Amino acid sequence: MTVSHTNTEFISIGMKSDRARNRGRFSAYGLVLPGIIGLFVSFLLPLFVMIRMSLNENGSGGQLIESLTFDSYGFALSDPFYWKVVGNTLLLGLVCGLSAVVLSYPIALFLTKTTSRWKGMLMALAIAPLLTSAVARTFGWMALLGDKGVINESLLSFGLISSPLRLSNNFLGTSIALVEILMPYAILAMISGFGRINSSLEEAAGSLGASKLRVFLRVTLPLSLPGVFTGFLLVFVLAVSSFVTPKLLGGGRVFVLATEVYSEATQTLNWPLASALSVILLVVFGGIVAVYQRLIKRFEG
Repeated sequence: MTVSHTNTEFISIGMKSDRARNRGRFSAYGLVLPGIIGLFVSFLLPLFVMIRMSLNENGSGGQLIESLTFDSYGFALSDPFYWKVVGNTLLLGLVCGLSAVVLSYPIALFLTKTTSRWKGMLMALAIAPLLTSAVARTFGWMALLGDKGVINESLLSFGLISSPLRLSNNFLGTSIALVEILMPYAILAMISGFGRINSSLEEAAGSLGASKLRVFLRVTLPLSLPGVFTGFLLVFVLAVSSFVTPKLLGGGRVFVLATEVYSEATQTLNWPLASALSVILLVVFGGIVAVYQRLIKRFEG
């Protein structure tokens, strides 16, 4: 009887444990479900609609003809102009990503290591530009880089140049403005990634006779590379998807995928082609993210 009673208790305890485990699982699903619904409504559903739209045909006068064809993709991939647009988009992302990371790295490293009582204020100043609209900052750069802007007028008044420098309405001006606009994102991403830097390793290397430069090159830099890659990825994605700055500072001379999607959707009313270009842009994102994940696995492995 005692053995039977003990077995009954074990079974009862096991059933209670299973019920508790099931309740915990259902609670977890309940917490995740709103996020899944939000992701489906805000991302997956529009993505499906965009892909479906890219398979339609564009009739005369912007008329939309429902079909299942890859003509828009074929047109985009066979036209040299759109290959140039894709190249400009990738080049803009690479230039902005590399420039922002190089300029932001010392700032992020300093903010990570400093013990100053002003650290909080310095951190706030580093990300303060995010409180200003990108449109306003772009107009600010137009005032600085224009032919009659502050930079050219100053150089002309000092006699350093005889004619205004072409700093706007081109790829150079767009890149300069985007780098400044996106630097706070790179700083934040690298600060979050620099948490893996162990100061004791740097102190150990220094105690073994390594110079500060050698400590940086052999210890600090390798440990900070995941944060650097994260900052580059974030800036790259934001740069290749940017619309306002290339449109305003490019002066109609800088063609990237975002501006062409807008042009096809609102001016020529070719929604299938605009959707196809958007899908191509999404594929570019996916490729860069895949490369990023491989690099992260390599350095963390």
